[in-house]
Amino acid sequence: MPTRSPASDPRFEAVAPGTDLGVRARELRRIRDAVLGGGRAPSRPRALVARSWRRVLDVGLDPDGDNARDPLGPAAVEEARRASRLSLVVDELRLVLGSVADASHFLVVITDADGVVLWRDGAAGVRRKADDLGFAEGATWTERQVGTNAIGTAIAEAAPVQLFSAEHFEAQQHPWYCTAAPVHDPRDGSLLGVVDVSGPALTLHPAIGGLVASAVRLGEAGLWRRHHEDLERLRRRTEHVVGGSGPLLVVDDEGWVAHRVGVAAGPRLEAPSAGRPLAVPGLGVCLAEPLGDRPGDGWLVRPAATAASARPLRARLLAGPPAVLEVADGGGGAPWRVQLTPRHAEIVRTLAAAGSAGTDAAGLSRALHGDAEHLVTVRAEVSRLRRVLGALVLSGPYRLAPEVVLEIEPRS
Repeated sequence: MPTRSPASDPRFEAVAPGTDLGVRARELRRIRDAVLGGGRAPSRPRALVARSWRRVLDVGLDPDGDNARDPLGPAAVEEARRASRLSLVVDELRLVLGSVADASHFLVVITDADGVVLWRDGAAGVRRKADDLGFAEGATWTERQVGTNAIGTAIAEAAPVQLFSAEHFEAQQHPWYCTAAPVHDPRDGSLLGVVDVSGPALTLHPAIGGLVASAVRLGEAGLWRRHHEDLERLRRRTEHVVGGSGPLLVVDDEGWVAHRVGVAAGPRLEAPSAGRPLAVPGLGVCLAEPLGDRPGDGWLVRPAATAASARPLRARLLAGPPAVLEVADGGGGAPWRVQLTPRHAEIVRTLAAAGSAGTDAAGLSRALHGDAEHLVTVRAEVSRLRRVLGALVLSGPYRLAPEVVLEIEPRS
């Protein structure tokens, strides 16, 4: 997922090049005091800042108080670091930013997607000032927690943010500038965290935005490279398993395809789990078989008929209450069982009665509600059911997958 470069976005810069920083800091204090005090401001704050102030005021934070940071303890911080994918590239980020931070008297901060500070580097004097501010490892720096700040506002705006002096909501943050940009997982675009550079307000340099943007690009490129390296290692480890037989896929724990035989599958399936059917375009209903006992050993994904020695998936709908769908793959293993809501059980019964021809949303609405006026409700319910049953339920029209043979226990 490409990162928008702060340096190329004029809305990003808090201070135009050549501005007298001291004069601008005093102007911003007058603007903030007037806006937050309900008076007439000499000029408007930037749109991004105004939006953030409104969000923070709605939360009820005190602009002149000491809002709680609620820091995590050292053990919890260490656990969060291990869980973060940014741990894979944090050394690269530190190598680029850390040496500059020591020489330039600013902090480099890396948070998780919730705004919790996981790593912090910089000159000792700036770190001590940050400690006094509660800007320390384990602290939560979202807008709801500490008001308008580059980390929290970057998360809220889903965009790079630079703030200068009194653009911060809390008065105690006014001696600072901060420049932050979100880091996304290049595999799916999900937010992983934020890279932030902060320092004394009157030392803000025009190159800071470009430095942060470069760090984010470096981190995302490193994550993308590691992703492909992990898939290549999985592919090599499983070559002896797949042989020349097919069709089949080898995927990692999150469904990313490392190896394919006899099928032109896309780069990712839904995350596999033992016994739960998967839908694979071109293969239909498939089952995933773990290739080892440890995370990272990979999964073998094959058509259900192949994985189950050419036998169909046999399912039983147990009336309950609660209703339970029990699915056996024909391989002699324990059946897969999932509890259904009464409405979902009724949908399964209706689809079974519709046979291979299936039914559309209007037909399902008539069966469930007695009329064809509940189309939105029906579509939402089927969507929720498919999240539970995976590829057992197909759409266009709605029907049970042809590999499924369903036995329905009579209701008492």
